[in-house]
Amino acid sequence: MIDFAALRVANAPLAAFVDWDERAAFGKGPLAGLTVGVKANIAVAGLPWTGGLEAHRNRVAERDADVVARLRRAGAAITGSLNMEEAALGAATRNPFYGWTHNPHALDHTPGGSSGGSGAAVAAGLCDIALGTDTMGSVRIPAAYCGVYGFKPANQRVSQAGLEVAEASLDCIGPLARSIDVLERAATVMSDLGDGATGGIVTLAGLGGVACDPGVSAAYRRALDALRPSAEIALHRPLSRVRFAGFVKTAKALAAHLAPHDATLSPGLRTLLDYGVNRRAEDWTADQTILDDVAATLSSAMAGGAILLLPTAPQAAFADDLPAPPNQADFTCLANIAGLAALSIPAGADTGGMPVAVQLVAEGGREAGLFAAARRLDAALAAYRRPPNFVEGTRV
Repeated sequence: MIDFAALRVANAPLAAFVDWDERAAFGKGPLAGLTVGVKANIAVAGLPWTGGLEAHRNRVAERDADVVARLRRAGAAITGSLNMEEAALGAATRNPFYGWTHNPHALDHTPGGSSGGSGAAVAAGLCDIALGTDTMGSVRIPAAYCGVYGFKPANQRVSQAGLEVAEASLDCIGPLARSIDVLERAATVMSDLGDGATGGIVTLAGLGGVACDPGVSAAYRRALDALRPSAEIALHRPLSRVRFAGFVKTAKALAAHLAPHDATLSPGLRTLLDYGVNRRAEDWTADQTILDDVAATLSSAMAGGAILLLPTAPQAAFADDLPAPPNQADFTCLANIAGLAALSIPAGADTGGMPVAVQLVAEGGREAGLFAAARRLDAALAAYRRPPNFVEGTRV
């Protein structure tokens, strides 16, 4: 039985959950005995389905999203909805309507975004599995910042039914968990994990021009030593430019989707949407060319089953009084743009003790091999650790 009173107390300093479903109960199946929190842009029957938007504060989902229904049928208890960035566009989970979410490793630091509630809730033990959405890295960045595991499925391999979409061609629903075992169990229920063979480990030449903080660089070197990559992929484009093209595409799609609710949007979100609205036609064409070229290059280079090793984010979680670094999604955006699967793994800590992470990326249809490689790397790094703000005793 779930102790919701204890969960509410533990959630108070984190603001990870925004709604609870005290009807939640365990069923029978591969996820029996596990609790699941769901990002607020994914429908859970009977709960507010806000997408982090003020305009949807009173919208209640009539039915479960497809992925939620799958998890429920597999025996998991769906315990509530998780905080997120307004409209899933942002990187710190500082929602002006539903509150700021805090990192359980340091309450004055961000959990990342846009699935910050998902990362914080899993890391703090408020749920066993959390669902997030990943448009440019919004599952993997919170996983990295909160020191847990996060999986972004290959595009089109997980249903979007019941998702408040940000950009349909980039969006994926993915799970977060405190172990690869639980992560893989959730991913298997949510989607078909293809068993295509994987090959050698490859890296990105020059890390696409992205400068990493020392703690991230050290963790990446440890991962390189563990996996011994055999080749490099050259993109011939700075990742900062690739990421910006993906961001503009997302902002443009969201601006059109949110136009009926413009009067209720925060000034901060409007500023982000303006990047898409005000983009000149010739610049938009250049953006799309970049996205197409990068997707083609990655797809070709990885077609034989290669697994790409990258840092997850160039830095650890930043303090709440600092602006979000613009390069957070420079590495994570690649999997979305090329439609690949990706898995973020805890890899150590920076000098301030905040978690850092690396990720493995592979073609869709080779997810079983991706998880197997992640297990090998996780065993070598042995970097997962509970945060100071971890709660136990939420079952009675």
